[in-house]
Amino acid sequence: MTMDEQQTPTRLAIAAFIYVALVVALVASALVAITTLGERRATAEAAQALLAQLEGRTLPADGQARSSLDALPQGSPFLEGQTLTIAGAALLQRVADAVSRQDGNVLSSQVDLQRPDVAAGWLGLIASCDLEESRLQALLYDLESGMPFLFVERLVVQAPVAGVEAARVRVLLAVAGKWKNVK
Repeated sequence: MTMDEQQTPTRLAIAAFIYVALVVALVASALVAITTLGERRATAEAAQALLAQLEGRTLPADGQARSSLDALPQGSPFLEGQTLTIAGAALLQRVADAVSRQDGNVLSSQVDLQRPDVAAGWLGLIASCDLEESRLQALLYDLESGMPFLFVERLVVQAPVAGVEAARVRVLLAVAGKWKNVK
């Protein structure tokens, strides 16, 4: 046997090894690409579902579609009332209802008719109430997101004294709203 005949099986073995290595590398890269595409699709679907939920397009539990207008608070954005006193009472009622929805108590309240911007139609209310600390955020959200539009101008929270009081916080709220019957 000549030297070329002895090297031919070695060359064939090397060529076969390179061929098999290239096929394995191509199959592995195809699997990685397919896996990456699947992960990206799952991420995109999750982002779409979250977006639909945030925009209010998802179906409620009863299976009926709801419109985006159903999510908006109902009512007038202004305090109702023919007179300033009645509008002040409506403001007090709105705040008292929000506090009671959070299982709180209004301890005292005062409608501020001496505000400098009363002539522009702004009414203010100062209310002292107590409620559980875990419900404070829900109270503030209710006040500022419902109708009529109210703005919390000042918030003072006093934590309960440990061992002396129940787990309720004292809250002093200064709230303002716009009255629509300005003359």
